[in-house]
Amino acid sequence: MIELRQLRALCTLRETGSLVRAAERLHLTQSALSHLFREMEERHEQPLFVRKSRPLRFTSAGLRLLQLADDILPRVAVAQRDLARLASGQSGRLNIAIECHSCYQWLMPTLNTYRDDWPEVELDLCSGFHFAPLPALVRGDLDLVVTSNPDTELKGVHYYPLFSFEMCLALNRNHPLLQNGKRRWVTPEDIDGEVQITYPVERERLDIFQYFLDPAGIEPEDVRTAELTVMMVQLVASGRGVCALPDWALHEYLQKGFIAQLRLGEKGLWSTLYAAVREEMLEQAYLADFLQTARDTCFSHLKGIRAATGSESRQAGSATEI
Repeated sequence: MIELRQLRALCTLRETGSLVRAAERLHLTQSALSHLFREMEERHEQPLFVRKSRPLRFTSAGLRLLQLADDILPRVAVAQRDLARLASGQSGRLNIAIECHSCYQWLMPTLNTYRDDWPEVELDLCSGFHFAPLPALVRGDLDLVVTSNPDTELKGVHYYPLFSFEMCLALNRNHPLLQNGKRRWVTPEDIDGEVQITYPVERERLDIFQYFLDPAGIEPEDVRTAELTVMMVQLVASGRGVCALPDWALHEYLQKGFIAQLRLGEKGLWSTLYAAVREEMLEQAYLADFLQTARDTCFSHLKGIRAATGSESRQAGSATEI
């Protein structure tokens, strides 16, 4: 018998390219996932993929099961969604605020997919730059807030981890720090006196200050703000300063050769993005499906992200191996 969990595990292995990453995504130990695949191979009396191949290669049997998964799993998801509608009703409201403009890169595809699946749900989207979105969530003015700075003192709010990502430093391609061609990371002292280009939010909400510069007592020469990621990148490319942005937000600009990138600390500065919702909303089928759609979209659209456990450290220079 072929089980859905087996097909999902095989698809996750294809998406991640390694047993380690697949286990992280599925919230399993590597040994448990290896055992699952061994059971499948024993049942079908043949290997499903080539161990230690780079990139990972699937056998004919593995490819046939992936073909089955691509056919079956979407249909199962549709059926589950239909059953949830029948059980809890189809209509609802989902007012969303985001605290990061770079999130539009994955949020817009998420909304496009979600609208097709839940056309009766009223969707509204706003930026959380110019007001405090989490208190608005508690008041009921909002239904979901995308944030990397959870306020654990707020009662009745659940933080659903979407993914973990690395904050990196974007620099002009001719920056002195890049001259020897061997540097891969910077210390806070390396960027002492640089102009920091940031989004227009409070300093305490910016990881570059809270977890990198402030603990080292480093002050920038100046802080310059821009509301759009593309504007920040343009300022960096023209040598007006440096900025810290998620690795996945910088990917397309690095590919085009507009800027360069270095890690913040030898092991990187990692953060986790959450969807904050009121606890009483968690039983709403349309909200639960939005959270799952958002997570799936993130992993299919973004480079360099990892599965989140919700308990990651964000100290610069400490590895967040999750």
